[in-house]
Amino acid sequence: MNVRTRMAPSPTGEYHIGGMRTLLYNYAQAKKEGGQFILRIEDTDRERLVEGATDRSIQVIRDYGLDWDEGPLVEGPYAPYVQSKRLEIYRKYARQLIDSGHAYYCFCTKERLDKLREEQRAQGVSSTKYDKYCLRLSKEEVQKKLDGCEEYVIRLNVPKNEEVSFDDKILGHISFPTNDLDDQVLIKSDGFPTYHLAVVVDDYLMKINYIMRGMEWLPSTPKHILLYKAFGWELPIYAHLPLLKEQGDTKKLSKRMGSVAAVEFLS
Repeated sequence: MNVRTRMAPSPTGEYHIGGMRTLLYNYAQAKKEGGQFILRIEDTDRERLVEGATDRSIQVIRDYGLDWDEGPLVEGPYAPYVQSKRLEIYRKYARQLIDSGHAYYCFCTKERLDKLREEQRAQGVSSTKYDKYCLRLSKEEVQKKLDGCEEYVIRLNVPKNEEVSFDDKILGHISFPTNDLDDQVLIKSDGFPTYHLAVVVDDYLMKINYIMRGMEWLPSTPKHILLYKAFGWELPIYAHLPLLKEQGDTKKLSKRMGSVAAVEFLS
């Protein structure tokens, strides 16, 4: 197998030292196996986007003496490597999921969703979930709302009473009941994809077959596996890495412990 790994920083601030550590694992795995390391910019969170953060992240990676085989400033066969330039690709695959019944339009207002969460919390629900209300709309009702230009998101249609299982290279065999998973938003009302859709589509199209990422992404993995299966795509290898922790604590390394930006560790 030609190993292809990637790192996909999000330009929402200064590049974290934990991200640099994860990048090193991906870089080392690709080089050890004679494969390719890809850099991709995941800039679809427009609300948290920080001006200039993309350029600073690219520069700090190079300041650490590292480079990439494909990505910004290098390009390659699967360009562009910046997600905001790939929007029509994500919309295409979202429509494919709708056509196959694995996703659906949701027209619920913020007010209804807030009320739903409040009601579920009052019932003692530990993790609130969408109630699939819009999945029950008829095709005629959906089309009428689309024709009327009502605002919508596209949600993943998580099946009930199933198990999502996979073998993690670090954690071993893991299984998640689908009844614990929410119908994740895949396309936001602004037309941009969420991380969950974009990362799966890009990893598949860019032939990323070895995914090494932080432990905080483990709860997202069953949603991603459901997407791979919905598209009929082969699963990549997953390896979820332990997080950098604060000294004497179990919490993820944060600013209160001092330097956390990768640039601050350069001398």
